[in-house]
Amino acid sequence: MSLEIFNKYESEVRGYIRSFPVIFEKAKMAEIWDETGKRYVDFFAGAGALNYGHNNPEINTALIDYLQNDGIGHALDMGTVAKKSFIEAFVYNILQPRNLDYKLQFVGPTGTNAIETALKIARKVKGRKQVMSFTNGFHGMSMGSLSITGNSYYHDESYGVPGYTTQIPFHKYLGDKVDTVAYLRKILEDASSGTELPAAIVLETIQAEGGINVAGEQWLRDLRQICDDFDILMVTDEIQVGNGRSGDFFSFERAGIVPDIVTLSKSIGAGQPMAMVLLKPELDQWSPGEHSGTFRGNNLAFVSSAVALNNYWSDDSFSKAVKEKSALVQQRLEKIALRFPNYIKEIRGHGMIWGAEFKQPEMTSKICAQAFEDGLVIETAGASDEVIKFLGPLVITPELINEGFDILEGAIEKICQA
Repeated sequence: MSLEIFNKYESEVRGYIRSFPVIFEKAKMAEIWDETGKRYVDFFAGAGALNYGHNNPEINTALIDYLQNDGIGHALDMGTVAKKSFIEAFVYNILQPRNLDYKLQFVGPTGTNAIETALKIARKVKGRKQVMSFTNGFHGMSMGSLSITGNSYYHDESYGVPGYTTQIPFHKYLGDKVDTVAYLRKILEDASSGTELPAAIVLETIQAEGGINVAGEQWLRDLRQICDDFDILMVTDEIQVGNGRSGDFFSFERAGIVPDIVTLSKSIGAGQPMAMVLLKPELDQWSPGEHSGTFRGNNLAFVSSAVALNNYWSDDSFSKAVKEKSALVQQRLEKIALRFPNYIKEIRGHGMIWGAEFKQPEMTSKICAQAFEDGLVIETAGASDEVIKFLGPLVITPELINEGFDILEGAIEKICQA
């Protein structure tokens, strides 16, 4: 198996191929095979874009039928049968059962497109430039998104990343004894704090790339109250931790809060590129065409997502199954942590996103490389890649969860004994 053509012609910016140096050929649900036929358990799910698995048969069938019947592929923001079906599925299965009232804005196909849109409309509506986000947050790679992303690795002064952003401490960033929401309230109400009133506060309720940092429910409710008290828009980034990843469709549901703006991408397209923004109706103050984009209506994603929403979210059975599998993931990680107390600092997570933080960050890449050699696709997270992250498809079976963790445990043992 040679990667010569990739090494010769593809940009040095390529990343995941360095962690997984094979040529993949096919995949099914939570399993992947390379061109030699070697099989891998998937604990990565396309960085959270494949919650419903690789080549989900019901989704594939619908896509094939749509294409063979010459269904509309590209239509900008025009009306299509596929878009109508998606909107109906999303409203009836997701919004109405949760008593949520949002307008749907379809944007370019990636998560950063959704974040850029949210920043733009928040500033337009509130007439303020300042936006706040959180330490260890990750929101995308385009300029506006980068300005609210915490990790300095992705920043460079020469990029010209826009100003008017402030990072504030996330829940427990300063330890268990410091109430970071109280700190935020203090700087907002103090006219001498040097902090401008922001148009919006943007957050992930579970920080994924930042190291699997889970915001407490009361902390989230207190933050919602601050936004209400100071007339600030709350924007939740549900790109990776939404779409069922938390066990509920939205990760903010557990706290009983309602954000003003919600960004969705990754698995909202059920395997196809798609992103959208949910806006409270009074915030939908765009003029026609004021915010545009050529690929803001991926009809193949509409087809895929409608199938996923109708099949998995018409009742609460899928959500219950995800939460049951979450308990299994937690149990396996707890056992691993107990076995390697000298190496693992702690485990943390919620739903189907979990991580094990290692005391020596340099170990994690070696462990993941060994796990990959042994048949498991798994990646790291955190500012120093100190966390090994479980992010398997939501449809993964308990048997594959156990097989994957057996491989991971074996890889940790090999690296620790090396």
